[in-house]
Amino acid sequence: MRSAALLLAVVACGVSVARGATPEFTARVEPVRWADLRFSYRAGCPVGPADLRAVRVSYWGFDGSPHAGSIVVARRVARDVVAVFRRLWAERFPIKRLEPVSAYRGSDDASMAADNTSAFNCRFVGGTSRWSLHAYGEAIDVNPVENPYVGCGQSRDPKARRYRDRSRHREGMTTPRAVAAFRSVGWGWGGAWTGDTKDYMHFSASGG
Repeated sequence: MRSAALLLAVVACGVSVARGATPEFTARVEPVRWADLRFSYRAGCPVGPADLRAVRVSYWGFDGSPHAGSIVVARRVARDVVAVFRRLWAERFPIKRLEPVSAYRGSDDASMAADNTSAFNCRFVGGTSRWSLHAYGEAIDVNPVENPYVGCGQSRDPKARRYRDRSRHREGMTTPRAVAAFRSVGWGWGGAWTGDTKDYMHFSASGG
């Protein structure tokens, strides 16, 4: 009993466990802290801190070990997000990083360059004055380097260019089972958009 409690404590702290151990998935939904929103929220955003939650979950890293991370989402979708990450854990789907965008001073570009999986960021859709679904906490970008935005055959991040070819699977690329995890709670995937524009990292409650 003591060893099981110790194992869960180790996972909660984001430290790798002993090889051969099989830790359980853990999740907590908590009110957001100032550190979660310091650079990603500002007055005038379409949702306020009271309508956001920090979802702290365990996940499998690219090193094959369990880690603990955090993602900020809308309160109304927090339980669905836990369900998604529970399924990703069961599938051992690897995630490079899982941190609020405030860890990157609110910079979407910096977060993507770090291959960080994230959700809430009070920003507009690129090149417009229209709020992104991320500004509502209802969209998640998963492993942005391995799953780039592609428009007219081009990707924004030079590091992601080699992942434009989706015919050969590589670690961290979205899988059918990962897509199914999001679809199980009614979320759509940008990789299924019609036309030349694809956003392979992007999952959202509305599908947009």
